[in-house]
Amino acid sequence: MTDDDGEAFATLAREVEAFVRGPGEEYAETIERTRAVPPQLWDDLRDRGYLRLAAPAEYGGAGLSFTQYLRLLELFSMSHASLRMIVHVCNGVWRAMDQFATDEQRKRFVLPQVAGDLRVAFTLTEPTAGTGADLRASVVRDGDTYLLSGEKHLITFGVSCDSWLLFARLAGTTGKDGTVALMVDRHVPGVRVEPMADTMGVRGTDHAHLIFDGAPVPVANRLGEEGAGLTVALGGFLTPSRIGVAMTCVGLARRAQELAVAHARRRVTFGKPLTARQAIAFALAENAADIEAARQLTLHAARRWEAGAADADALSSMAKLVAVDMLTRVTDKALQAHGGIGYWEGSPIERVYRDARAQRFEEGTNEIQKTVIAREILAEQR
Repeated sequence: MTDDDGEAFATLAREVEAFVRGPGEEYAETIERTRAVPPQLWDDLRDRGYLRLAAPAEYGGAGLSFTQYLRLLELFSMSHASLRMIVHVCNGVWRAMDQFATDEQRKRFVLPQVAGDLRVAFTLTEPTAGTGADLRASVVRDGDTYLLSGEKHLITFGVSCDSWLLFARLAGTTGKDGTVALMVDRHVPGVRVEPMADTMGVRGTDHAHLIFDGAPVPVANRLGEEGAGLTVALGGFLTPSRIGVAMTCVGLARRAQELAVAHARRRVTFGKPLTARQAIAFALAENAADIEAARQLTLHAARRWEAGAADADALSSMAKLVAVDMLTRVTDKALQAHGGIGYWEGSPIERVYRDARAQRFEEGTNEIQKTVIAREILAEQR
C-alpha cells in the first residue's frame, strides 16, 4: 500500500481502531485477569493481517510504508501493552533477519515469520552486559556448527517463541568486530529456559532468562558474516524499533489523555465539572501539546530513516527520549486528574500508568539514547 492509497489506508485505520476499542479491550480484560496472553490473540492478530503490516507485499505483507505503519501502531498502542508488544515485535523483527539473509534463509526464517507461522524473539540483552559491544555470550566453531554458551535475560517472548534471533561473539574477541547473529531453535539441546517473574506492567507478555552451555547452532543459521552481528541488531532492528517505541509512547499517552478528559467531564465538584477548573484544563492542554510534539518528532525520524539519512540513528534516539519523557508527564497528569479513584486496580488509567513505565527500558534507557545523541553531535563538531 503506497502513500497514494489514501482511501484504502483510511479504511484500514478505521478497522484497526474498531478492533482496538472493541475486541482489544476484551482481550485486555482477559490478560489482566489471567496474567497471560491467550493463544487466540496471536491467532486473531495473524488472521487479521496485523502481524505483517510493515512487510513488503512480495513477502506476503501489507506493504505499508514505515510512516503508515507507525500511524497504525499509535492506534494499537492505545490497547493493552501486551497486544501492542506483539504487533510491534512481529512487524519489526523480520527486517533484522532479512537484511543479510540468503535466499534459502529468507525461505526458512523471514517468510514464515512474516506469515505468522514462526514466532521469533529478539535476543540481545544480557545480565552482565550493556549496550551490545560488550556482549559476553560466545560461540566456538566446530566444523559446520557453533557451540553457544552464555546467558540472556529480559527476552520478550523468549519462552513462547519458536526461534531466538540471538547475538553473541566469537570466543576470545572483543568489541563489535567479533559479533555474530544467529537463528537459534527454541528447542536446541544445551539451553535452560527460565520464565522470569511477573512485571509491574505489560502483564501477560512472557520474558525469559536463557542459559546456554555448548548449545549447537548450525553455521548455516548465521545471518551475515562473522563480525556483522551488531550491524544486524542495531541497523536492522533497533533504529526503526526505537522509532516504533516512540510511537507506542504517543499512542499510550493518547489513551491516557482520552481517559483523563472523559473523567474530567463526568466528575463534578462543588457543582462544576473538573473541566471548569483551570488547573485541570491547563494540565490537559499541556498534555495535548506534549503528545503532538512527540508525534511529529517521531514521524520526522521515521521519514529520515525511510530516506536512509545519516542522522536517522540519532533522530531515532531523540524521538524515543522525548516520547518517553512525554509519556511520563502525560500519564502522571492523567492519573492526577482522576484523583484517588484512578489509583485503584480496575481503573483503566491505573493499567495505563503501570504499562507506561516499561517504555523507559525498551530498546535502551534514556541514558543510552543520550549517549547515542551525544556521540552524533560531538562527531559533527569534529
